[in-house]
Amino acid sequence: MFPLALNPIVFSIGSLQVHWYGLILGFGALAGLFLAIREGKRFGIPQEFFMDMLLLGVPSAIIGARIYFVAFKWEDYKDNLIDVFKIWNGGIAIYGALIGAIICGIIYFRYKGYPFWRIVDICAPGLLAGQMIGRWGNFVNQEAYGSVVEESFLRDKLHLPDFIVNQMYIGDAFHHPTFLYESLWSLLGIALLMLLRRQKFVRAGEIFMSYFIWYSIGRFFIEAIRTDSLAFNGSAGLASFMNGLWKPMEWLGFEQGYLDPSYGNIRISQLLALLIIVAAVLLIIIRRVTREPKAHYSDPIVCTKPIKADTIVPESAVNTPQKARHGAQPEQGQPADGDKKEQ
Repeated sequence: MFPLALNPIVFSIGSLQVHWYGLILGFGALAGLFLAIREGKRFGIPQEFFMDMLLLGVPSAIIGARIYFVAFKWEDYKDNLIDVFKIWNGGIAIYGALIGAIICGIIYFRYKGYPFWRIVDICAPGLLAGQMIGRWGNFVNQEAYGSVVEESFLRDKLHLPDFIVNQMYIGDAFHHPTFLYESLWSLLGIALLMLLRRQKFVRAGEIFMSYFIWYSIGRFFIEAIRTDSLAFNGSAGLASFMNGLWKPMEWLGFEQGYLDPSYGNIRISQLLALLIIVAAVLLIIIRRVTREPKAHYSDPIVCTKPIKADTIVPESAVNTPQKARHGAQPEQGQPADGDKKEQ
């Protein structure tokens, strides 16, 4: 067997062990924070707002991610409840993290007086950055990997470096580095969202919806390669439909990871990905047809709560005093932001 590229434990202080998994997740959160702060400056949103958001959002996301995972793996935890809290050993679900973070965001943004859709649009690339980096925690822990694959596929077709190939030797075989596939897909998504948010036609909430669409497309195809998917027993027709949608991956030389028939025949994350894609597309269409929201991504963001006198001025308001942060006056003939429905 090949030696592991990394020891999961960075260092120990007495009985306290510091794991790479936690450090990588923390670094991913900071990268997402950096992107949000940088974009927030364009709208005059102070960095303290995003820093407080991170302090509240990360615990909420971790709790949501763990609850989601444990709920579908309850048989593995019901007799060892202490293991529920050992998140450094892995076992969190992205969709659960999003649910926890969104619930926290709804409450926090309303408390601060910011419109939900405008802030999550700003945060969307940062979410992908966190996921892109966080997947390397799975790499260190040798988890969330894919089905068995030939070593030549990793070295000769994917041209992966030795430290990745060696770490993908798990048990007695090499496996697909699905963590890497999802990480690269997230990187492409960041570039796409950054390009999309510069387009004048984009309306409030559509960057966030685009994030869900992009991530879920990648998750649908990558999930089926994995061997540790959460699953349930569904109809044969639904399973056949999903396998049919996944068929293009077989044409590219990929095979689905093993899924124990007694455990289920429908991968939960795959089904959820499809539902999210459909829901996000429909929501964009419905909001466009009903002409809600009226605000575009590039419009000023107005806070409905009192602000401090030393709050920074948005870059978009430089040389245009009449549009200073939170004091932006509507153009003649246009409705004031305060008259718009909260998005």
